[in-house]
Amino acid sequence: MRPKLWQFERRALAMGYEVVAGVDEVGMGPLAGPVVGGAVVLRIGDRIPGLNDSKQMTAEERDRVDAIIRRRAVAVAVCAVDHTQVDRLGLIKARILASAGAVAGLSVKAEYILVDAFDVPDTPLPQMAVVRGDKVCASIMAASIVAKVARDQAMIEYDRLYPGWGFAEHKGYATPSHRAAIRRLGPSPIHRTSWAPFRVSELAGLQS
Repeated sequence: MRPKLWQFERRALAMGYEVVAGVDEVGMGPLAGPVVGGAVVLRIGDRIPGLNDSKQMTAEERDRVDAIIRRRAVAVAVCAVDHTQVDRLGLIKARILASAGAVAGLSVKAEYILVDAFDVPDTPLPQMAVVRGDKVCASIMAASIVAKVARDQAMIEYDRLYPGWGFAEHKGYATPSHRAAIRRLGPSPIHRTSWAPFRVSELAGLQS
């Protein structure tokens, strides 16, 4: 693992914090399903084979590394904010709630958090927003992977509950096949119906 991936954790250590958690969220862009936050406390400097930016990994690679993270990490937690809360609260508040919930769910209390790009105002912990954190910070990369795997698993389960929309394939993102399913079937019980494609003026366009 590249030594620079630990520079932010080591900076927190130098400030006197011993339990440092990486935090990230996934699911901001989809038309359906939850926003999921992940929080991970790693042993600083530990080698996690295959750790990478989750967006650059295949589903199989993420699953494999997720299992390693859960086996080797000091603590791991995820928190899902469902589609109804996303509709009610909006994306920014949903992101904050998912991230804060993941931090609160850690079995070991974090002393400092490293967050991808944005801070988490709903937690009192000291924190650092790391630009491109899911590419340059080991703990945030790990948090992104566990959040992504948890969300993908949830969308696969939703596909079993609500067949026809293809959630197992596109995970709720606005792919052509997903938009075609919405035109054919309308919104499912887990679609974010406050979003533009489901407003009355827009739905006519989708269904044309």
